[in-house]
Amino acid sequence: MNKYNHGYVWLISIVAAMGGLLFGWDWVVIGGAKPFFQRYFALTSEFQIGWANSCALIGCLVGALMAGALSDKFGRKRLLILAALLFGVTSLGNALAQGFAVFIGWRIFGGVAIGLASNLSPMYIAEIAPARMRGKLVAINQLTIVIGILLAQYINWYLVRNLPVGATDEFIRTSWFGQQGWRWMFGLTAAPALLFFLGMLLVPESPRWLAKNGQTERARGILTRIGGEPHADAALADIASTLASEAGQRVRFAELLEPRMRQVLVLGVVLAVFQQWCGINVIFNYAEEIFRAAGYDISSVLKNIAWTGSVNLAFTFVALGVVDRGGRRPLMLFGSAGLALIYVAMAGCYAGEVKGLPMLLLVLAAIGCYAMSLAPVTWVVIAEIFPNRIRGAAMSVAVSALWIACFILTYTFPILNANLGSAGTFLLYAAICVAGFVFIKLKLPETKGKSLEQLERELVDSN
Repeated sequence: MNKYNHGYVWLISIVAAMGGLLFGWDWVVIGGAKPFFQRYFALTSEFQIGWANSCALIGCLVGALMAGALSDKFGRKRLLILAALLFGVTSLGNALAQGFAVFIGWRIFGGVAIGLASNLSPMYIAEIAPARMRGKLVAINQLTIVIGILLAQYINWYLVRNLPVGATDEFIRTSWFGQQGWRWMFGLTAAPALLFFLGMLLVPESPRWLAKNGQTERARGILTRIGGEPHADAALADIASTLASEAGQRVRFAELLEPRMRQVLVLGVVLAVFQQWCGINVIFNYAEEIFRAAGYDISSVLKNIAWTGSVNLAFTFVALGVVDRGGRRPLMLFGSAGLALIYVAMAGCYAGEVKGLPMLLLVLAAIGCYAMSLAPVTWVVIAEIFPNRIRGAAMSVAVSALWIACFILTYTFPILNANLGSAGTFLLYAAICVAGFVFIKLKLPETKGKSLEQLERELVDSN
């Protein structure tokens, strides 16, 4: 039995997962800043507000599309270093923006960093991790996303904790909170970006990428340090067996549409889209509207947002404990069914004008259900199911689909909320969760405990 260097594996996985922390931080910081920059820039229409909240997703899509081809050519490590630089620069750009158009521009460029990190951090960890630890290690990326979300939410609340109860829009717009407070929310992202940059300079390149690109001895050295010579020999033999028939061939996106690949690509894309269309991200991005509709003022909203981050973190630890024991499929089914039921209850509360604590508890229940199921497990599965040689391109397609779905979700929420009402909107999300449950039940195989090469043979070569 191989004796793994657990400390080394955990260290490089945590460093790579810093991309997830910045993804989470930069992704939700806008939720706390929104009540203030919205008044600073005098945003009034649902379309302006939806664009401010969703524009970063255009950059996310570009980053995800870039990640596949560029990481296959230049390696996972170099692209993650680029993502760290982009996180730092764009956070300062948003903090200093004086006009709405400039603010939007920096948010889109920041989205490129999110797109790169969301694609490459889980892929890098999956390619480093031994099979029996892979689920837990890839889920570490989701844990850091959640930590980033919580840090952003806490800092947002801390910066505006002294906002007077019942403050008017005019007071918010002209006070320090509306003029400078929201800028600090964005600018502080540069601190973890610097740590991520420095850490990525010290970790190795993915051994599977090295082996695929003819650098076998470098790959052997890294794999030996991870699990000793027996692990390195077995891993290299497995990698060689999956690449032997494809040596020298150039990766083409058209290959993803070949019959043997189509089924696994559809699986990855649908799971990625469902993770967004299940609706949970509207709670993070539109917390103000959701909690205000439940009867809370702006000061209470920011406290409640911090509660959602705390619950998110706690239940992500639950996922880490069970993803490699209970498996991926049962957790995905649990999350789909649980969210559907919670959304129906939320819609009932909105329709019956039940406000206050019951609504807060339902929102926290939805966050907890998502955090221990769809949030981490989707990233684990889409990092596992694609073949070695085209993993970069396939991940790029799946993650791009995720960001397109997220853009649609985020942009349409204010419009749906205005036309369907809160009750109707959450009933729609409940219906999507039911459809997701059926798809997972019929199409998702169990992947726990299997090497990436074994999964390739089962999911692709057997078709």
